[in-house]
Amino acid sequence: MPLSNLMASSYSRTGELMGEFGRLYEQQYAVALFNKMRYDIEGGGGPQNQLLHRKVPLKNKSIFSGDLFQYLEENKKWRNRFLFIPDSYNINYYENKQAHDRGLHPKGTINCAGYRVLTSMEEYLELLNTSLPGVKAKVGSSPFLKFATQFPLILWHPYARHYYFCMVTEKEQQKWNAVFQDCVRHTNNGLPEECKVQTPAFTDAVRLFRQAHGHYGTWDMMCGTPPQILANLVMETLLPEMRDLITPKLKGKMHERQRNWMLISDAVYGLVQSQTRAQYEAVVQSCEAGRPPLETTIRTDMDQIITSKEHVSSKIKALVLPKAEKLLKVSIQPYISSILDALMEPTSRGFFEVRDLFFRELVDMSKNLLNDGNKEKLGEHMEKISMLAFHPVKMQSCYEKMESLSLEGLQQRFDVSSPSVFVQRAQILMREQMDDAVYTFEQLLHQSLEDQEAEDLCKTSQRCQDRVIKKFDYDSSTVRKKFFREALLQIFIPYMLKQLSPSCSAELPRFQELIFEDFSRFILVENIFEEAVLHTVMKDIMMAVKEAAVQRRHNLYRDSIVLTNSDPNLHLLGENPPIDWAEEYGGGQEEEDGENAGDPEAQKRRRMKQVVSMIQVEDNVFVLPNESCLEVPAVDNIPEEEAEVRSDTSLSQQSEKQVPNGTKKDVNKNAIDEKPPTNGSAIKEEESTTEMSLQGTESKSAIDCAIQEIENAVQEEEHELRTQKTEESSSLKEETAAEEVRPTSNCEEGARLNPADTNKDSPSSTEEEPLDSPEREGEAVTPSDQQENHITASTHDSSQCDDSGFHSPTNEAAEEKHQAGKEECNDSETGEDTGKGESAHMDHQ
Repeated sequence: MPLSNLMASSYSRTGELMGEFGRLYEQQYAVALFNKMRYDIEGGGGPQNQLLHRKVPLKNKSIFSGDLFQYLEENKKWRNRFLFIPDSYNINYYENKQAHDRGLHPKGTINCAGYRVLTSMEEYLELLNTSLPGVKAKVGSSPFLKFATQFPLILWHPYARHYYFCMVTEKEQQKWNAVFQDCVRHTNNGLPEECKVQTPAFTDAVRLFRQAHGHYGTWDMMCGTPPQILANLVMETLLPEMRDLITPKLKGKMHERQRNWMLISDAVYGLVQSQTRAQYEAVVQSCEAGRPPLETTIRTDMDQIITSKEHVSSKIKALVLPKAEKLLKVSIQPYISSILDALMEPTSRGFFEVRDLFFRELVDMSKNLLNDGNKEKLGEHMEKISMLAFHPVKMQSCYEKMESLSLEGLQQRFDVSSPSVFVQRAQILMREQMDDAVYTFEQLLHQSLEDQEAEDLCKTSQRCQDRVIKKFDYDSSTVRKKFFREALLQIFIPYMLKQLSPSCSAELPRFQELIFEDFSRFILVENIFEEAVLHTVMKDIMMAVKEAAVQRRHNLYRDSIVLTNSDPNLHLLGENPPIDWAEEYGGGQEEEDGENAGDPEAQKRRRMKQVVSMIQVEDNVFVLPNESCLEVPAVDNIPEEEAEVRSDTSLSQQSEKQVPNGTKKDVNKNAIDEKPPTNGSAIKEEESTTEMSLQGTESKSAIDCAIQEIENAVQEEEHELRTQKTEESSSLKEETAAEEVRPTSNCEEGARLNPADTNKDSPSSTEEEPLDSPEREGEAVTPSDQQENHITASTHDSSQCDDSGFHSPTNEAAEEKHQAGKEECNDSETGEDTGKGESAHMDHQ
């Protein structure tokens, strides 16, 4: 019996509300139509957007899909489910992935409008207790369900059914949380902005209806499609009656009563939605049918309607302005700057993060194109970047900046229920700005590639990036300033209307007599009264935003800076068809399987690309805003930690074994190219060092033997000098001997030495080295050892020449021999350089 009474009450409540709403909607529809046609004729002015706007961004795209655990109310068990989220952002859950691939209908669909995503049972129980007073869980009592894992996600709605999910890992929970949050954010924004008549008429009708019932200020449940919003409006008035009627009848344990209440509320909410949908569609069809005669009247009498409206507005302003200015001075002006600062700080951080994310993605693409720059690789990266704005995991860092918005103290004074209305609106604007920037970059890059060669990809991308960043900064400033003005109006106007309506509403009907009957459908005194209040506070809001633009910390352009038609050819690109980067630069679509080749739905599902999987979720390295994308290493070519890069020795040895002599140089150069270059100078140094090493391995043995004979002669001379040195230098000589490595005296081993290193070990330099350095006879000398010898020799040349005492020998004969050895050394160096040049020339040929 109570359930039947509840159904009857819901029918009657819905009928009453839709009747009153229908009358308000018809009135506001004519006013919105007049404002739209007047705007088309006169124009709105203001700054133009510099970025292009994508009309259908998610064509043939899906958002995310994957497996997780879902709690089923029917059997009270956890089951594995496959979730698929299409471009409508409705969550479809299937038995498994095979059921989705076969095209079966989903087990259920969740429209996330009005939901909240919770990550803990404590949050859920707190909201559940507030929705049903009198049925509360005791402190410390066990919840009515236990999650299968410690990483839950709950979709909570004040009227509809709740959904419970859990994941295996924390990272998976974070990813699904970002996806669910994006679904809620998108479905809450259910009123299409491109409808310039229906959307304003609907929002004004809902606002006037709530004000007539004493509800001023923002409303959290103004989310979803018009039928959903109207159902929320019905449930707002029906819920107290439901509690009084159902709560005493609920029996059983606490969690059973909570569960039964949720099921009853969901059933009533679904019934109300079906009624509001049918009645709203009937109201809209009626207004659309009467639109042609209204348009004819407006076109014919536009000037007379405007004149009549201005006359009535002057009369109403004379009544309202004195009271409004007094209220403004006392209760509004002291709070404008503080509220504006609270709005600007998180909003500016969020838009800065959008800019940085866009910049980082382009820098990563340029890094990958630096070494492997071709149009196929470019197409792969652009296919990922094109959907960056709709990647919930990538964009989560931008959205989180806005979550810190706090408007404490405003709930009571200005009747602001919560900041969620402003948070979600700012997040929607962030996503739109990101998509506009990406779409503009796509069009500019695609146009530039038609006339550019493959080697100019990085420079072309850099030029397009710089143009888009400048346009983004300007549009970001314009969008944020508009958002600040609208947010302040949403906070102050309801408060002022609530304070002024008791004293002004009684006098408004007498102004209706000043309006001609033919124009009465387009001029309403209630709307003129609100416009008068708006103009009163708008001047102060504009001044506050203008002063904030002067502060450089928010990166806002001044109002005097207006870019109009700065790039007229750019807007012509917006008319081009969407770019399919994978098909145009990636080699086309793959062949269809023979099993489902004739099924168009199966082919559509196969061609549908998933946004989240298209862009890999990785920890991006922070890149400074002014860093050039042409000077950073490629991401794809950086080896993993466990995959060490082979040394120069192993590369040269493998190249000698596997490659003919004529191709050794090219192979080793390719091996160097596989390493990530840090800058241009490092690349050149590596190439020059490797080429010198290779030339050393290819030098003729005769030249090396001649050099070695000269060295042996010098060593004998040094041996004679060593017998005459004093005891004071013996200790120093023994210390340096352990550090010095001398080349072998074997002529065959000398053939393996690098001529560049051998030249540095010539008598001219050997004279200044310790004379008792041990020789490594019978031991093969590797290129790495040669490099160590070269480094050690150069070190001792610069540091130990003055301390060794070998520059001033006491024996004159030894000194004469020493000078003769130096002359022979110089001659050998000249011959060595000549021979090395001839050898390199022969190898090159």
